[in-house]
Amino acid sequence: MEASARSPDAGKASPTGRNIGLTILACLGTAAVATPLLGHLDLANIVMLFLLTVLVISVKLGRNAAVLASILSVLLFDLFFVSPRFSLAVSDIQYLVTFAVMLVTALTTTHFTSVLRQKAQEAEVREQRTQGLYQLARQLAGSLTKEQVIEISEAFIKEQLAAQSAILLPDETRHGLVAASANALPVESHLALVALESGKLVRSDEVSGLGYAPLYLPLGGSMRIRGVLAVKFANDHLEPTPATLSLLEALASLVAVALERLHYVEVAQGTEVKMLTERLRSSILSALSHDLRTPLTAMVGLADSLFLIKPALPAVALETAQALHEQSARLAGLVGNLLDMARLNAGEVTLRREWQPLEEVVGAGIKLLGNALAEHPVKVDLARDLPLLNFDAVLIERVLCNLLENAAKYAPPHTAIELSAQRQGEFVEVAVKDHGPGFPSERRDELFNMFVRGQPESGKPGTGLGLAICKAIVEAHGGRIRADNLPAGGACVSFTLPVGNPPVVEEEVA
Repeated sequence: MEASARSPDAGKASPTGRNIGLTILACLGTAAVATPLLGHLDLANIVMLFLLTVLVISVKLGRNAAVLASILSVLLFDLFFVSPRFSLAVSDIQYLVTFAVMLVTALTTTHFTSVLRQKAQEAEVREQRTQGLYQLARQLAGSLTKEQVIEISEAFIKEQLAAQSAILLPDETRHGLVAASANALPVESHLALVALESGKLVRSDEVSGLGYAPLYLPLGGSMRIRGVLAVKFANDHLEPTPATLSLLEALASLVAVALERLHYVEVAQGTEVKMLTERLRSSILSALSHDLRTPLTAMVGLADSLFLIKPALPAVALETAQALHEQSARLAGLVGNLLDMARLNAGEVTLRREWQPLEEVVGAGIKLLGNALAEHPVKVDLARDLPLLNFDAVLIERVLCNLLENAAKYAPPHTAIELSAQRQGEFVEVAVKDHGPGFPSERRDELFNMFVRGQPESGKPGTGLGLAICKAIVEAHGGRIRADNLPAGGACVSFTLPVGNPPVVEEEVA
């Protein structure tokens, strides 16, 4: 506000030539007006005229001009009204007391009037600043982009404080700051980073000719520091007042709130777009799966019927029929995975939980895979103290089959696959380990997304849905799944199932 309103300290400044001239004219005018009244008024009343002049000058011109008026009033009163007139000599000692009282009264009146004037100016400045911040808050609340926030903030600082400013936003790594506007003033990057990391005001003690900003204020949001506000005043040597710093801190808070609001709007919009995309993709997968399942089932049935023809077909035709049967069955399995994924994403699968031992599902899954594990011995290590678990046997069996099938697909032939289960606090952890190449470390977090494969360029068949289905099933049971690489080589996929409160099983009496 220093640029648009008078400073509260204006009354304390040295009187200008204009103020001195007005003060002298006012005192001489008072003497001229009081001279014709000398024979009609007592000297005490004439003193009141001079005190009134001092009061008016104090209100209009400030403290220093009023002090000058007090001294001039005493001198003029002595010169023109106290005998002997037109001389500074005093014939009666009592007039010295009058001069002293007059001077003290004038100075006291000047002091209190100046204080009241200063308080009134400070109140006016505070009101203007409050009104400016209110208007700024309204403008920031209606801003739709970061560019608008920056433009509004820089214009406010330029108008209210006659200062230059720049808003610095963190880069993607949050280890550096980038100027949000093209015409930003020069800044000292290391000081701006200190303000970003510490969340406190940072000042630059060095004044150079390069025009660097001397103040760096963090833009502190509710969750984290959103950036840094750099400010440079027109006079680098002028120390900002506490009121100015308070205004800048309020401004920084408003800008941080606006930037945080825009950030969460972007996050919400991105999440909504992602949800709509996933919903559309699930709907397409579901529709395609339903439409493809019927002809695929017919193809598998027709391939099987070729083996029942009498007389039997030639050997070459039977080999073709066998290949047709295998590829049709494989394609039917892929379509089944698509349909399951669509149902899991849509939340249409209802868990049929029952309290049951884990080893039964493990045995059923290994038996179901059959030829897929022919070249890989499976080592099962289940802890003896495993409790009964409440889960959907069909779905957990699907998880185990997918994990074992993936391990067999990527592990070298004739290497063992290890399946273990042990209790970990309130969960039972099941792990499937192999001695294959493992997972790419840079893509480990993406493995459980749909259509993502551990080795994209691999010639192994697959669509990248197996682990995504496993994740959806495990999380539906209240567990978690993760993929790791073993120190000695190979991959390990483990998932957890909550223990809950299993029922007590009474031992049979022999």
